[in-house]
Amino acid sequence: MADHSAIRILRAQDYHRMPWKNGGGETVEIAVFPASAGLEDFVWRISMATVAANGPFSSFSGIDRTLSILQGASMMLTIGDDGPVALTPATPPFAFPADVPTSAILLDGAITDLNVMTRRGTCNHSVIRHEFSGKCQLETVASGIRILLCQSPVTIAYGEGGNYVMGTYDALISDEEPLPTVIKGNDLSVVYEIVLTPQD
Repeated sequence: MADHSAIRILRAQDYHRMPWKNGGGETVEIAVFPASAGLEDFVWRISMATVAANGPFSSFSGIDRTLSILQGASMMLTIGDDGPVALTPATPPFAFPADVPTSAILLDGAITDLNVMTRRGTCNHSVIRHEFSGKCQLETVASGIRILLCQSPVTIAYGEGGNYVMGTYDALISDEEPLPTVIKGNDLSVVYEIVLTPQD
């Protein structure tokens, strides 16, 4: 079935792999805007990374970031002078500035995380983790780009565009005003809803 012109389906096997900015690991780039942007000039960027050792996070000047744990046990973040924050797969997505010195300590082995980053003053973002059994209906937001990252296989009924069969870590991107959406999964499914809102 052909995708609606404003909807793109991204398959996990096609994602771009590249080194971390600080060289400490590998990141899997899901989507970036502009499409040709590098790590210094993107407006927004969605990626996954495996953190296998304690150490500092890469710094991104002028960037706001939201982090979610996809796999693994737990990671403790220390951000600037603030006290440590423990993140687990059940923790709500955690937002913080990407240009404040941040370090991570793994509490029980490697983790895989989801990173959503937007350029401050140019684009805002929100990230919601939906965990459900059977079916989940998403609210319609007023405007913005909606990205649905599927942590488990699901079927997405998006507006009038038909059903999209999604595999693990596949993503659906809608570049138009987000439409009514119903997601059908198994006994326990997880989908991350990312909304990107460009600023005038």
